[in-house]
Amino acid sequence: MPYKVKNYILLIASLFFYSWGEPRFTLVVVASVLIDYFIAKKLPRSAEKSKKRWLALSIFINVGILLYVKYANFFVENLQELYALFGWKPFTWAKVALPVGISFITFQKISYMVDVYRGTTAPQRKFTDLLLYILMFPQLIAGPIVRYKDIAAQLTDRQHDDTYARRTNGFARFMVGLAKKGLIANVLAEQVDAIFAVSPHFFSTGTAWMGILAYTFQIYFDFSGYSDMALGLGQMLGFKFPENFNFPYISQSITEFWRRWHITLGAWMKDYLYIPLGGNRVPVPKMYLNLAIVFFVSGFWHGAAWTFIFWGLFHGFFLILDKMFMLKVLKKMGKLPSTLLTFLVVAVGWVFFRADNIGYGFRYLKKMFSFDFRIDEFYFDSRFLCIFFIALFCSFIGYFSKIENIQYQLFTNKPSPKILYFGFAVSVVLYLLCGGALLGGGLNPFIYFRF
Repeated sequence: MPYKVKNYILLIASLFFYSWGEPRFTLVVVASVLIDYFIAKKLPRSAEKSKKRWLALSIFINVGILLYVKYANFFVENLQELYALFGWKPFTWAKVALPVGISFITFQKISYMVDVYRGTTAPQRKFTDLLLYILMFPQLIAGPIVRYKDIAAQLTDRQHDDTYARRTNGFARFMVGLAKKGLIANVLAEQVDAIFAVSPHFFSTGTAWMGILAYTFQIYFDFSGYSDMALGLGQMLGFKFPENFNFPYISQSITEFWRRWHITLGAWMKDYLYIPLGGNRVPVPKMYLNLAIVFFVSGFWHGAAWTFIFWGLFHGFFLILDKMFMLKVLKKMGKLPSTLLTFLVVAVGWVFFRADNIGYGFRYLKKMFSFDFRIDEFYFDSRFLCIFFIALFCSFIGYFSKIENIQYQLFTNKPSPKILYFGFAVSVVLYLLCGGALLGGGLNPFIYFRF
Protein backbone atom coordinates (compact mmCIF):
# COMPACT_ATOMS: atom_id res chain seq x y z
CA MET A 1 0.00 0.00 0.00
CA PRO A 2 1.16 3.62 -0.49
CA TYR A 3 2.83 5.05 2.64
CA LYS A 4 0.12 7.69 3.01
CA VAL A 5 -2.53 5.05 3.72
CA LYS A 6 -0.48 2.44 5.63
CA ASN A 7 -1.46 3.82 9.03
CA TYR A 8 -5.13 3.93 8.10
CA ILE A 9 -5.06 0.32 6.90
CA LEU A 10 -3.28 -0.76 10.07
CA LEU A 11 -5.74 1.19 12.23
CA ILE A 12 -8.73 -0.42 10.50
CA ALA A 13 -7.14 -3.85 11.00
CA SER A 14 -6.49 -3.09 14.68
CA LEU A 15 -10.06 -1.87 15.26
CA PHE A 16 -11.38 -4.99 13.55
CA PHE A 17 -9.04 -7.17 15.62
CA TYR A 18 -10.12 -5.61 18.93
CA SER A 19 -13.80 -5.51 18.00
CA TRP A 20 -13.70 -9.20 17.10
CA GLY A 21 -12.72 -10.01 20.69
CA GLU A 22 -14.37 -7.14 22.57
CA PRO A 23 -17.06 -5.35 20.47
CA ARG A 24 -18.90 -3.73 23.39
CA PHE A 25 -15.80 -2.01 24.77
CA THR A 26 -14.34 -0.72 21.51
CA LEU A 27 -16.28 2.56 21.58
CA VAL A 28 -15.25 3.15 25.20
CA VAL A 29 -11.56 2.79 24.26
CA VAL A 30 -11.93 5.07 21.25
CA ALA A 31 -13.78 7.70 23.33
CA SER A 32 -11.15 7.60 26.10
CA VAL A 33 -8.36 8.02 23.53
CA LEU A 34 -10.24 10.99 22.05
CA ILE A 35 -10.41 12.62 25.50
CA ASP A 36 -6.67 12.06 26.00
CA TYR A 37 -6.01 13.47 22.53
CA PHE A 38 -7.66 16.80 23.37
CA ILE A 39 -6.21 16.97 26.89
CA ALA A 40 -2.68 16.30 25.57
CA LYS A 41 -3.03 19.15 23.07
CA LYS A 42 -3.89 21.50 25.94
CA LEU A 43 -0.94 20.55 28.16
CA PRO A 44 1.90 22.45 26.39
CA ARG A 45 -0.20 25.65 26.26
CA SER A 46 -1.35 25.55 29.88
CA ALA A 47 0.15 27.00 33.05
CA GLU A 48 1.76 24.54 35.47
CA LYS A 49 -1.22 24.44 37.79
CA SER A 50 -3.63 23.85 34.94
CA LYS A 51 -1.34 21.21 33.43
CA LYS A 52 -1.46 19.21 36.67
CA ARG A 53 -5.24 19.42 36.72
CA TRP A 54 -5.55 18.25 33.12
CA LEU A 55 -3.13 15.38 33.75
CA ALA A 56 -4.97 14.42 36.92
CA LEU A 57 -8.25 14.36 34.96
CA SER A 58 -6.77 12.07 32.31
CA ILE A 59 -5.29 9.68 34.88
CA PHE A 60 -8.56 9.71 36.83
CA ILE A 61 -10.54 8.71 33.73
CA ASN A 62 -8.11 6.01 32.62
CA VAL A 63 -7.59 4.50 36.07
CA GLY A 64 -11.30 4.82 36.78
CA ILE A 65 -12.19 2.78 33.69
CA LEU A 66 -9.57 0.17 34.63
CA LEU A 67 -10.82 -0.07 38.23
CA TYR A 68 -14.41 -0.46 37.11
CA VAL A 69 -14.06 -3.04 34.35
CA LYS A 70 -11.26 -5.08 35.92
CA TYR A 71 -11.71 -4.74 39.67
CA ALA A 72 -15.38 -3.97 40.34
CA ASN A 73 -16.24 -7.66 40.62
CA PHE A 74 -13.30 -8.21 42.99
CA PHE A 75 -14.34 -5.35 45.30
CA VAL A 76 -18.00 -6.41 45.29
CA GLU A 77 -17.19 -10.07 46.00
CA ASN A 78 -15.03 -9.09 48.98
CA LEU A 79 -17.75 -6.73 50.19
CA GLN A 80 -20.28 -9.57 49.93
CA GLU A 81 -18.03 -11.74 52.09
CA LEU A 82 -17.85 -8.92 54.63
CA TYR A 83 -21.64 -8.67 54.62
CA ALA A 84 -21.90 -12.42 55.22
CA LEU A 85 -19.41 -12.17 58.10
CA PHE A 86 -21.67 -9.70 59.92
CA GLY A 87 -24.84 -11.55 58.93
CA TRP A 88 -26.12 -8.76 56.72
CA LYS A 89 -28.38 -9.35 53.76
CA PRO A 90 -26.35 -9.73 50.51
CA PHE A 91 -27.08 -7.43 47.59
CA THR A 92 -27.35 -8.25 43.90
CA TRP A 93 -24.66 -7.27 41.41
CA ALA A 94 -24.42 -7.69 37.64
CA LYS A 95 -20.87 -8.85 36.95
CA VAL A 96 -18.73 -6.68 34.66
CA ALA A 97 -17.13 -8.38 31.66
CA LEU A 98 -13.34 -7.97 31.53
CA PRO A 99 -12.18 -6.36 28.25
CA VAL A 100 -9.08 -7.95 26.76
CA GLY A 101 -5.81 -6.07 27.06
CA ILE A 102 -7.27 -3.32 29.27
CA SER A 103 -4.24 -3.24 31.60
CA PHE A 104 -1.78 -2.75 28.75
CA ILE A 105 -4.00 -0.15 27.08
CA THR A 106 -4.28 1.85 30.31
CA PHE A 107 -0.55 1.85 31.01
CA GLN A 108 0.27 2.99 27.47
CA LYS A 109 -2.27 5.80 27.67
CA ILE A 110 -0.90 6.99 31.03
CA SER A 111 2.70 6.90 29.78
CA TYR A 112 1.70 9.04 26.78
CA MET A 113 -0.05 11.64 28.93
CA VAL A 114 2.75 11.82 31.51
CA ASP A 115 5.43 12.14 28.81
CA VAL A 116 3.52 14.99 27.17
CA TYR A 117 3.11 16.63 30.59
CA ARG A 118 6.85 16.29 31.27
CA GLY A 119 7.68 17.69 27.85
CA THR A 120 9.67 14.61 26.81
CA THR A 121 7.43 14.17 23.79
CA ALA A 122 5.14 16.41 21.76
CA PRO A 123 1.41 15.66 21.62
CA GLN A 124 0.32 13.71 18.58
CA ARG A 125 -1.29 15.98 15.99
CA LYS A 126 -3.38 13.29 14.29
CA PHE A 127 -6.04 11.52 16.35
CA THR A 128 -5.90 8.47 14.09
CA ASP A 129 -2.17 8.02 14.72
CA LEU A 130 -2.68 8.26 18.49
CA LEU A 131 -5.49 5.71 18.28
CA LEU A 132 -3.22 3.47 16.20
CA TYR A 133 -0.51 3.69 18.89
CA ILE A 134 -2.99 2.56 21.56
CA LEU A 135 -4.78 -0.15 19.55
CA MET A 136 -2.00 -1.50 17.32
CA PHE A 137 -2.93 -5.18 17.19
CA PRO A 138 0.46 -6.96 17.43
CA GLN A 139 1.10 -5.90 21.04
CA LEU A 140 -2.44 -4.95 22.04
CA ILE A 141 -3.37 -8.01 24.10
CA ALA A 142 -0.25 -8.80 26.13
CA GLY A 143 2.44 -6.24 25.42
CA PRO A 144 5.21 -5.39 25.44
CA ILE A 145 4.22 -2.04 26.94
CA VAL A 146 5.31 0.38 24.22
CA ARG A 147 5.87 3.99 25.19
CA TYR A 148 4.67 6.58 22.73
CA LYS A 149 8.00 8.42 22.60
CA ASP A 150 9.71 5.20 21.46
CA ILE A 151 7.63 4.87 18.30
CA ALA A 152 6.41 8.43 17.71
CA ALA A 153 8.82 8.91 14.80
CA GLN A 154 7.88 5.49 13.37
CA LEU A 155 4.21 6.46 13.26
CA THR A 156 5.16 9.31 10.94
CA ASP A 157 7.89 7.70 8.84
CA ARG A 158 9.24 4.14 8.91
CA GLN A 159 10.28 3.66 5.29
CA HIS A 160 13.90 2.92 6.26
CA ASP A 161 12.67 0.04 8.49
CA ASP A 162 10.20 -1.36 5.96
CA THR A 163 12.57 -3.60 4.03
CA TYR A 164 12.66 -7.15 2.74
CA ALA A 165 15.31 -8.09 5.32
CA ARG A 166 13.25 -6.64 8.20
CA ARG A 167 10.09 -8.41 7.07
CA THR A 168 11.90 -11.72 6.67
CA ASN A 169 13.59 -11.31 10.03
CA GLY A 170 10.25 -10.35 11.57
CA PHE A 171 8.69 -13.52 10.22
CA ALA A 172 11.50 -15.54 11.82
CA ARG A 173 10.97 -13.78 15.15
CA PHE A 174 7.23 -14.40 14.91
CA MET A 175 7.75 -18.11 14.28
CA VAL A 176 10.14 -18.43 17.22
CA GLY A 177 7.42 -16.97 19.41
CA LEU A 178 4.74 -19.23 17.97
CA ALA A 179 7.01 -22.26 18.54
CA LYS A 180 7.54 -21.23 22.16
CA LYS A 181 3.78 -21.13 22.61
CA GLY A 182 2.59 -24.00 20.42
CA LEU A 183 5.41 -26.51 20.81
CA ILE A 184 6.55 -25.88 24.40
CA ALA A 185 4.11 -23.89 26.55
CA ASN A 186 0.99 -25.75 25.39
CA VAL A 187 2.53 -29.16 26.07
CA LEU A 188 3.62 -28.13 29.57
CA ALA A 189 0.20 -26.58 30.21
CA GLU A 190 -1.59 -29.91 29.81
CA GLN A 191 0.26 -31.42 32.75
CA VAL A 192 0.23 -28.23 34.83
CA ASP A 193 -3.56 -27.89 34.49
CA ALA A 194 -4.04 -31.54 35.48
CA ILE A 195 -1.92 -31.19 38.63
CA PHE A 196 -3.37 -27.85 39.79
CA ALA A 197 -6.91 -29.15 39.21
CA VAL A 198 -6.72 -31.44 42.26
CA SER A 199 -5.94 -30.93 45.93
CA PRO A 200 -2.24 -31.26 46.92
CA HIS A 201 -3.38 -34.00 49.30
CA PHE A 202 -3.75 -36.34 46.32
CA PHE A 203 -0.23 -36.09 44.87
CA SER A 204 3.34 -36.54 46.04
CA THR A 205 6.15 -34.08 46.66
CA GLY A 206 7.77 -35.09 43.37
CA THR A 207 4.58 -34.32 41.44
CA ALA A 208 4.24 -30.98 43.23
CA TRP A 209 7.75 -29.99 42.20
CA MET A 210 7.22 -31.19 38.64
CA GLY A 211 3.98 -29.22 38.45
CA ILE A 212 5.43 -25.91 39.58
CA LEU A 213 8.64 -26.30 37.55
CA ALA A 214 6.54 -27.06 34.47
CA TYR A 215 4.45 -23.95 35.17
CA THR A 216 7.62 -21.89 35.71
CA PHE A 217 8.71 -22.78 32.19
CA GLN A 218 5.19 -22.64 30.76
CA ILE A 219 4.56 -19.04 31.78
CA TYR A 220 7.98 -17.99 30.49
CA PHE A 221 7.59 -19.59 27.06
CA ASP A 222 3.94 -18.55 26.85
CA PHE A 223 4.53 -14.90 27.68
CA SER A 224 7.92 -14.48 25.98
CA GLY A 225 6.43 -16.32 23.00
CA TYR A 226 3.70 -13.70 22.72
CA SER A 227 6.30 -10.93 23.02
CA ASP A 228 8.40 -12.51 20.26
CA MET A 229 5.33 -12.72 18.04
CA ALA A 230 4.49 -9.07 18.75
CA LEU A 231 8.05 -7.95 17.99
CA GLY A 232 8.07 -10.06 14.82
CA LEU A 233 4.78 -8.61 13.59
CA GLY A 234 6.06 -5.16 14.42
CA GLN A 235 9.16 -5.75 12.29
CA MET A 236 7.01 -6.96 9.41
CA LEU A 237 5.01 -3.71 9.67
CA GLY A 238 8.08 -1.48 9.95
CA PHE A 239 7.93 -0.89 13.73
CA LYS A 240 10.57 -1.59 16.34
CA PHE A 241 9.05 -2.56 19.69
CA PRO A 242 11.16 -2.83 22.88
CA GLU A 243 12.47 -6.20 24.04
CA ASN A 244 10.55 -7.75 26.91
CA PHE A 245 12.64 -10.74 28.06
CA ASN A 246 16.30 -11.58 28.43
CA PHE A 247 16.84 -15.05 29.95
CA PRO A 248 15.16 -14.16 33.28
CA TYR A 249 15.86 -17.50 34.94
CA ILE A 250 19.64 -16.99 34.88
CA SER A 251 19.23 -14.03 37.26
CA GLN A 252 21.40 -13.98 40.36
CA SER A 253 18.94 -11.95 42.43
CA ILE A 254 15.29 -10.90 42.38
CA THR A 255 16.48 -7.40 41.50
CA GLU A 256 18.17 -8.78 38.39
CA PHE A 257 15.15 -10.96 37.65
CA TRP A 258 13.01 -7.85 37.26
CA ARG A 259 15.54 -6.41 34.84
CA ARG A 260 15.13 -9.50 32.68
CA TRP A 261 11.47 -10.47 33.14
CA HIS A 262 8.69 -8.36 31.57
CA ILE A 263 11.27 -5.64 31.04
CA THR A 264 8.78 -3.06 29.79
CA LEU A 265 6.55 -3.44 32.87
CA GLY A 266 9.51 -3.06 35.22
CA ALA A 267 10.68 0.04 33.36
CA TRP A 268 7.14 1.49 33.40
CA MET A 269 6.78 0.93 37.14
CA LYS A 270 10.16 2.53 37.76
CA ASP A 271 9.61 5.65 35.62
CA TYR A 272 5.94 6.32 36.28
CA LEU A 273 5.46 5.11 39.86
CA TYR A 274 8.68 4.39 41.80
CA ILE A 275 10.59 7.55 40.83
CA PRO A 276 7.55 9.87 41.28
CA LEU A 277 7.16 8.37 44.77
CA GLY A 278 10.72 9.43 45.51
CA GLY A 279 12.65 6.40 44.34
CA ASN A 280 16.01 6.03 46.07
CA ARG A 281 16.20 9.74 46.97
CA VAL A 282 14.15 9.36 50.14
CA PRO A 283 14.95 8.04 53.64
CA VAL A 284 15.54 4.29 53.70
CA PRO A 285 12.22 3.33 55.40
CA LYS A 286 10.31 5.41 52.80
CA MET A 287 12.30 3.73 50.01
CA TYR A 288 11.24 0.31 51.31
CA LEU A 289 7.64 1.52 51.48
CA ASN A 290 7.90 2.75 47.90
CA LEU A 291 9.11 -0.68 46.78
CA ALA A 292 6.22 -2.34 48.61
CA ILE A 293 3.74 0.03 46.94
CA VAL A 294 5.22 -0.59 43.49
CA PHE A 295 4.99 -4.35 43.81
CA PHE A 296 1.56 -4.21 45.36
CA VAL A 297 0.43 -2.29 42.28
CA SER A 298 2.35 -4.70 40.03
CA GLY A 299 0.62 -7.71 41.59
CA PHE A 300 -2.83 -6.09 41.53
CA TRP A 301 -2.26 -4.97 37.91
CA HIS A 302 -1.84 -8.62 36.93
CA GLY A 303 -5.26 -9.63 38.15
CA ALA A 304 -8.17 -8.94 40.47
CA ALA A 305 -7.38 -11.62 43.05
CA TRP A 306 -5.60 -11.87 46.39
CA THR A 307 -3.18 -14.38 44.87
CA PHE A 308 -1.78 -11.76 42.51
CA ILE A 309 -1.50 -9.22 45.31
CA PHE A 310 0.33 -11.78 47.44
CA TRP A 311 2.62 -12.63 44.52
CA GLY A 312 3.47 -8.96 44.02
CA LEU A 313 4.19 -8.36 47.70
CA PHE A 314 6.23 -11.58 47.78
CA HIS A 315 8.54 -10.18 45.11
CA GLY A 316 8.53 -6.79 46.80
CA PHE A 317 9.68 -8.43 50.03
CA PHE A 318 12.69 -9.99 48.32
CA LEU A 319 13.48 -6.71 46.52
CA ILE A 320 13.62 -5.04 49.93
CA LEU A 321 15.86 -7.84 51.24
CA ASP A 322 18.15 -7.23 48.25
CA LYS A 323 18.38 -3.56 49.17
CA MET A 324 19.05 -4.40 52.82
CA PHE A 325 21.72 -7.10 52.60
CA MET A 326 20.81 -9.94 50.22
CA LEU A 327 22.71 -8.62 47.19
CA LYS A 328 25.95 -8.73 49.18
CA VAL A 329 25.20 -12.25 50.42
CA LEU A 330 24.38 -13.51 46.93
CA LYS A 331 27.57 -11.98 45.53
CA LYS A 332 29.64 -13.85 48.12
CA MET A 333 27.79 -17.08 47.35
CA GLY A 334 28.96 -17.09 43.74
CA LYS A 335 27.19 -17.20 40.38
CA LEU A 336 25.73 -20.73 40.36
CA PRO A 337 24.42 -20.87 43.98
CA SER A 338 22.88 -17.39 43.69
CA THR A 339 21.25 -18.32 40.38
CA LEU A 340 19.74 -21.51 41.83
CA LEU A 341 18.52 -19.72 44.96
CA THR A 342 16.92 -16.94 42.90
CA PHE A 343 15.27 -19.50 40.64
CA LEU A 344 13.87 -21.28 43.71
CA VAL A 345 12.40 -18.03 45.05
CA VAL A 346 10.84 -17.23 41.65
CA ALA A 347 9.36 -20.75 41.38
CA VAL A 348 7.85 -20.49 44.86
CA GLY A 349 6.30 -17.19 43.85
CA TRP A 350 4.74 -18.78 40.77
CA VAL A 351 2.84 -21.18 43.07
CA PHE A 352 0.63 -18.30 44.23
CA PHE A 353 0.43 -16.78 40.74
CA ARG A 354 -1.03 -20.06 39.46
CA ALA A 355 -3.13 -21.05 42.49
CA ASP A 356 -6.86 -20.30 42.52
CA ASN A 357 -6.62 -18.95 46.06
CA ILE A 358 -3.96 -18.25 48.69
CA GLY A 359 -5.06 -21.23 50.79
CA TYR A 360 -4.44 -23.61 47.91
CA GLY A 361 -1.08 -21.94 47.32
CA PHE A 362 0.10 -22.61 50.88
CA ARG A 363 -1.16 -26.21 50.76
CA TYR A 364 0.71 -26.71 47.50
CA LEU A 365 3.83 -25.15 48.99
CA LYS A 366 3.56 -27.39 52.04
CA LYS A 367 3.38 -30.43 49.77
CA MET A 368 6.55 -29.32 47.94
CA PHE A 369 8.50 -29.49 51.21
CA SER A 370 6.68 -32.35 52.95
CA PHE A 371 9.00 -35.11 51.62
CA ASP A 372 6.00 -37.21 50.61
CA PHE A 373 7.49 -39.54 48.00
CA ARG A 374 4.62 -41.99 47.59
CA ILE A 375 3.56 -43.15 44.13
CA ASP A 376 0.53 -41.20 42.91
CA GLU A 377 -1.69 -41.32 39.84
CA PHE A 378 0.30 -38.79 37.80
CA TYR A 379 2.46 -40.15 35.00
CA PHE A 380 4.82 -38.04 32.93
CA ASP A 381 5.15 -39.46 29.43
CA SER A 382 8.16 -39.16 27.14
CA ARG A 383 6.60 -36.30 25.12
CA PHE A 384 6.13 -34.15 28.22
CA LEU A 385 9.58 -34.98 29.62
CA CYS A 386 11.24 -34.22 26.28
CA ILE A 387 9.58 -30.80 26.07
CA PHE A 388 10.31 -30.15 29.75
CA PHE A 389 14.05 -30.68 29.30
CA ILE A 390 14.06 -28.62 26.08
CA ALA A 391 12.43 -25.81 28.06
CA LEU A 392 14.97 -26.24 30.86
CA PHE A 393 17.86 -26.11 28.39
CA CYS A 394 16.55 -23.09 26.48
CA SER A 395 15.81 -21.20 29.70
CA PHE A 396 19.34 -21.56 31.08
CA ILE A 397 21.45 -21.55 27.92
CA GLY A 398 21.95 -17.82 28.44
CA TYR A 399 23.84 -18.62 31.67
CA PHE A 400 26.98 -18.68 29.53
CA SER A 401 27.97 -15.09 28.79
CA LYS A 402 28.88 -15.72 25.14
CA ILE A 403 25.39 -17.05 24.45
CA GLU A 404 23.35 -14.64 26.58
CA ASN A 405 22.90 -12.08 23.80
CA ILE A 406 22.57 -14.53 20.91
CA GLN A 407 18.88 -13.72 20.60
CA TYR A 408 19.74 -10.11 19.77
CA GLN A 409 22.47 -11.17 17.34
CA LEU A 410 19.99 -13.38 15.48
CA PHE A 411 17.32 -10.68 15.32
CA THR A 412 19.49 -7.66 14.61
CA ASN A 413 18.17 -4.89 12.36
CA LYS A 414 20.69 -5.71 9.63
CA PRO A 415 21.36 -9.46 9.74
CA SER A 416 23.91 -10.95 7.40
CA PRO A 417 22.55 -12.82 4.35
CA LYS A 418 23.59 -16.15 5.91
CA ILE A 419 21.64 -15.47 9.09
CA LEU A 420 18.69 -14.22 7.05
CA TYR A 421 18.53 -17.37 4.89
CA PHE A 422 19.12 -19.66 7.86
CA GLY A 423 16.41 -17.90 9.87
CA PHE A 424 13.95 -18.17 6.99
CA ALA A 425 14.63 -21.90 6.56
CA VAL A 426 14.16 -22.55 10.28
CA SER A 427 11.00 -20.45 10.25
CA VAL A 428 9.44 -22.58 7.51
CA VAL A 429 10.16 -25.74 9.52
CA LEU A 430 8.70 -24.17 12.67
CA TYR A 431 5.69 -23.01 10.66
CA LEU A 432 4.91 -26.59 9.63
CA LEU A 433 5.52 -27.99 13.12
CA CYS A 434 3.41 -25.32 14.82
CA GLY A 435 0.64 -25.69 12.26
CA GLY A 436 0.43 -29.41 12.92
CA ALA A 437 0.55 -28.94 16.70
CA LEU A 438 -2.14 -26.25 16.74
CA LEU A 439 -4.45 -28.12 14.37
CA GLY A 440 -4.07 -31.30 16.41
CA GLY A 441 -4.63 -29.65 19.81
CA GLY A 442 -7.41 -27.74 21.51
CA LEU A 443 -7.71 -24.03 22.24
CA ASN A 444 -5.12 -22.87 24.76
CA PRO A 445 -5.10 -19.06 25.03
CA PHE A 446 -2.11 -17.05 26.17
CA ILE A 447 -1.78 -16.78 29.95
CA TYR A 448 -1.55 -12.98 29.81
CA PHE A 449 -4.58 -12.77 27.48
CA ARG A 450 -6.81 -12.10 30.52
CA PHE A 451 -4.62 -9.31 31.87
